Amino acid sequence: MNKKILIVITLVITVLVLVNVLHEEKTENLQLIELKQKFLTKSVPSVDHSKLLPLQKKFNSPQEVTEACLTCHTESHKEIMQSSHWNWERVAYIEGRGITELGKKNLLNNFCIGASSNEQSCAKCHIGFGMTDDHFDFNNAKNVDCMVCHDNSEEYQKGSSLAGYPDRNVNLTKVAQSVGNPNRGTCGYCHFNGGGGNNVKHGDLEQAISETDKEVDVHMGVNGMDMSCVDCHTAENHQIKGRLYSVSSENNNRAYCEDCHTNLPHFDDMLNRHTSKVACQTCHIPIYAKVNSTKMAWYWSEAGKLKDGKPYQEEDKEGNHDYMSIKGRFVWEKNVKPDYIWFNGTADHYIVGDTIKTIPVEMNKLYGSHDDDNSKIIPVKIHVGDQIYDKKYNTLIQPKLFSPEKGDSAYWQDFDWNLAAEAGMKRIGQPYSGEYGFVKTKMYWPLNHMVSTKENSVQCNECHTREDDGRLAKLTGFYLPGRDRNFTLDYIGGLLFIISLFGVLIHGFVRAFLVIKRNKYEVQIINNEE
Repeated sequence: MNKKILIVITLVITVLVLVNVLHEEKTENLQLIELKQKFLTKSVPSVDHSKLLPLQKKFNSPQEVTEACLTCHTESHKEIMQSSHWNWERVAYIEGRGITELGKKNLLNNFCIGASSNEQSCAKCHIGFGMTDDHFDFNNAKNVDCMVCHDNSEEYQKGSSLAGYPDRNVNLTKVAQSVGNPNRGTCGYCHFNGGGGNNVKHGDLEQAISETDKEVDVHMGVNGMDMSCVDCHTAENHQIKGRLYSVSSENNNRAYCEDCHTNLPHFDDMLNRHTSKVACQTCHIPIYAKVNSTKMAWYWSEAGKLKDGKPYQEEDKEGNHDYMSIKGRFVWEKNVKPDYIWFNGTADHYIVGDTIKTIPVEMNKLYGSHDDDNSKIIPVKIHVGDQIYDKKYNTLIQPKLFSPEKGDSAYWQDFDWNLAAEAGMKRIGQPYSGEYGFVKTKMYWPLNHMVSTKENSVQCNECHTREDDGRLAKLTGFYLPGRDRNFTLDYIGGLLFIISLFGVLIHGFVRAFLVIKRNKYEVQIINNEE
């Protein structure tokens, strides 16, 4: 009976010890709670623009709205005229080039190729009015479009191919009386639709995050933090924080996760140590294009096919354009696993006139390596395709694509690459030999949005694995535990394991020997006493 009670007591004590050891007390992240309180508290506007006297009128032109804005915001136009959103260029230092002017005026991409000679169409995403050509007056304050960023009526939109002017159906008075801080809709009007449609370029920025849940984006989800773009992309004197590396080269004025979360965001020290070489986004953006597909490839060489002499387009089952006569063939993907690269925050770009040195041509080369102290592993979307180039001069061509009517050499009207190339290169002051072809290109788009919940973030074994489909399988040049083999380390590790195992066995044998010897000694004493 006593033996049974002893066994029960032993089992109870064992269970209690195991519960105590294995139980993990949930620790509240006080920093995260503080951030939630900060961003869940929405600011209330201190001014009702619908009551302001200068706005109590019918506006016949958007420039009249700007003039009315400047009666109160007297110096705002000067700030805007110093911004990248206005100038489409900035002076920057680029490794190997030195101090260089860089922006939409002289950069090419592998989507719609470039803005030069196509301003009337591209100006739909410029914060100004009347950009019909390269003679736009960047010093005219009346050309500043205040409404495109500050409209809160959700009715303002730029007209298609109207050189930056609003759609003719926009009620300018209503919009002017409804202005406020930029919101997801105003920012997204351009940034969601770059490249000719929703989610074409970025892959992690699209219309769906205007009103989504936290499973798509923990920051923007209306059932999560419900944050707005300007909560992270703050502005001082209209200089907005953040870098778009399709047009930027320097590592400054960036928006970092660490700005809010610090570089020690986890309770687990091992996870915190990862932040020295792994960007937050690498683990917390396991997939992108979660709701709508994004364009992964664009083949200009296949453009120009006609049916019955007229351009046409085809769509896939998701409603995405598979083919367009004016643009070529596209490849779309959804729920995409990112590619990964080393990035130190600096970049180079293909600038008009550059000689092609490698194929595929890197439209924006992102610098970084494992040995660079400033580099981290980041997730990217890589967009590939082909585009027109000059066979003789070995340079990419800026073709003239847009014109409102035929006979003006624009490819989207006349479908003649030779005429479009000649007109486009003449416009930007570059030579054209008359010999054109198509060359492969690729472009990198760092991913910063569509942040997943921690439960859905990348798990350790997705990177630390020898499987070919491991997330970092293509990222070489450094030792990654669990993925790579190193003879010296493996030999030392194996040797230490054998020594440890041998030590445990020796210790066990010695203990067993001593117990047996002690039992014999005790038996001998008992026998002697008897």
